[in-house]
Amino acid sequence: MPRIVSLVPAGTEIVAALGAEHLLVGISHECDFPPTIRHLPRVTTTPVDSSRPSGDIDGVVRGLRDAGRPVIAVNPERLRTLQPDLILTQDLCDVCAVVEGDLRALAEVLKPGPKLLSLRARTLEGIFRDIQEVGAALERSDDADELIAGLRARLGRLRSSRPPRPPRVVCLEWLEPLFFAGHWVPELVEIAGGSDVGATAGSESVRRSWSELRALAPDLLLVALCGFGVERALAEWERLLHGPGEEMDAAARSAPVWVLDGNAYTSRPGPRVADGAARIQAAMLGRELPGLLRLGRR
Repeated sequence: MPRIVSLVPAGTEIVAALGAEHLLVGISHECDFPPTIRHLPRVTTTPVDSSRPSGDIDGVVRGLRDAGRPVIAVNPERLRTLQPDLILTQDLCDVCAVVEGDLRALAEVLKPGPKLLSLRARTLEGIFRDIQEVGAALERSDDADELIAGLRARLGRLRSSRPPRPPRVVCLEWLEPLFFAGHWVPELVEIAGGSDVGATAGSESVRRSWSELRALAPDLLLVALCGFGVERALAEWERLLHGPGEEMDAAARSAPVWVLDGNAYTSRPGPRVADGAARIQAAMLGRELPGLLRLGRR
């Protein structure tokens, strides 16, 4: 049986959803789902203190990049000890996983060398392709096909229960600086029954200003911060809202605000994006769910 090290949370979730959780021997410092994997050895580290305010985190990440230092590093000795046959990583964002080139150089010193599989999704179809590739690597293609069919069916049911008038939605991926969520998130909004007026499917997440956000005149503002759960995202929102920024205050008053667990449901290109679409639709219909909190008009 292959020994798997997953260096990206979405990879860990895909392996578990395919019924192969028992094959995981190591995970990243960010992997937290399903909870039954949390005892596994962590093979990555980062100098970034995720408890700091979002502006501080952004500054540290940019400083590391400018200095040519990795945002996320692998513990080579632990990797050698685990002797994986398959390593899962991604090429979407070097803030979220080990840089692929660095990992290939490290993997070359392992004997025998492990297979590297990089998740490359930018859209929902890309997520499904990643699931298929992981399934093929684990000789679980039938399980992958079944998982994808189930996800498509869930998304299809959401399409059939969309609100009669598509609300204009803006999804925020980061607050300081302000970023609108791209990639597969606009697709989740469309499936849920809305119109993402801040980004298009497959696009990069983009930096915007609060005045640009207000000019879009959204009907619903979704705060789904990358890597943050509801409580942490709410704390960031409240901290900035009560600060000196008048433009943010004006934007926040322009539409109802919903806080979503972006860490679980929108940031990771894995099976739980279907749960994310369900929660986006719930926000449009005015219904709170676990991982979704309404702030309303201020």
